[in-house]
Amino acid sequence: MNCWIKDTNSAAALSLSLFLALTTTASCISLPASSLRASPSLRSTVSPRAVRQRLLQPLRSVRSYSQAAAAAKTADVGKKTCSKKTTTTPPFPTKSTPTEPAGAAIEAPRRYGPRYEGDFTPQPLPRPIGMPHPPRAGENSGIDDRTLSQRRHDLFDRDRNMVRRKELTNQFSRPYFRDWSNLQYHDGKSFLAPPRLFRAEASLYFPNLQGRTLAPKEKTARDTTPLLTGRASVVSVFSSRWAELQVGSFVSSEANPALHDVLSRSPSGRAQLVHVNYEDNAAKAWLLWLFRGSLRRRFSEGDWDKYFLVRRGISDDMREAVGLLNAKVGYVFLVDHHCRIRWAGSGDSRPDERESLVKGLAKLANELEKDAVEPRQKKAQGGRIKGGVTG
Repeated sequence: MNCWIKDTNSAAALSLSLFLALTTTASCISLPASSLRASPSLRSTVSPRAVRQRLLQPLRSVRSYSQAAAAAKTADVGKKTCSKKTTTTPPFPTKSTPTEPAGAAIEAPRRYGPRYEGDFTPQPLPRPIGMPHPPRAGENSGIDDRTLSQRRHDLFDRDRNMVRRKELTNQFSRPYFRDWSNLQYHDGKSFLAPPRLFRAEASLYFPNLQGRTLAPKEKTARDTTPLLTGRASVVSVFSSRWAELQVGSFVSSEANPALHDVLSRSPSGRAQLVHVNYEDNAAKAWLLWLFRGSLRRRFSEGDWDKYFLVRRGISDDMREAVGLLNAKVGYVFLVDHHCRIRWAGSGDSRPDERESLVKGLAKLANELEKDAVEPRQKKAQGGRIKGGVTG
């Protein structure tokens, strides 16, 4: 308030000085030349030097006032800066979170991004791959279950529209034959399977997928998470005949009979083989469902509910996290009873990869059997102790 009063007084003084100078100048200009020649006293009173000084006085006042205002403003800014420096505190440290999917560490040709140049040699997985959160039934169905009000709200949501625009731009800019051209690198093999299982506490999760099975009594889509929970599962993911043959080099009875020995010796189906046939093309998916009878003849009736025909739900982010880097290549995952990916392979199998898959499945089946036996032993011991006390 005081600063405003000072500024007002200065402005008033400046206005008064300008008014006096203009009045004097106007009076001097309005006098006739004969009067000035006739009166020496008047000529001395209104000399040009006096008029010039009177005119320059308001300008000097304006200059001094502007300099004073600038100095005051600089002082105020300095005070505010000093006060901010003294009052601010460093931010509280927060826990760092991963900013990239787990599969981003895999150095391999991808179906998106820049084209891979140079020679490529598959390398073992550098770290566990998978989703960061446990899967839940109903996720990744690919069905838009929003209400009309939610859709109307999202239609005018600028942030959501920008994200959707970015997704569409990536889809349209992706070369159609990129997956086929990447098959020139070791028949599309993206990485080598690890020689041993990933540690359980460091492993990530296999996502939930939803699709129709070959079971004739099931008329609706099923989730993979309830089937994988509580069992040691070998999950194969493919989307073409080429990829299915690659998966068969890992899990077929002809290529890997030792794997089927472990599956047959597993009690009460604790170890199982699950197939996921993913086809995002509507016409091809309809043809697969139309000729599902031929698919049933290739498997036993007990395995019909373990063959999934998935139409949608696998996004680019999921592919990057799980390691599905090429849609034309087959992938095999070893998933434990908590839906964690403990082992993974891609492309055509190698002898050491088939051996590590068999050992890993046997180990997971034994761990699952131990977890099932320990509660029964504790229950039996508790019953004996209780019987001894009551007796």
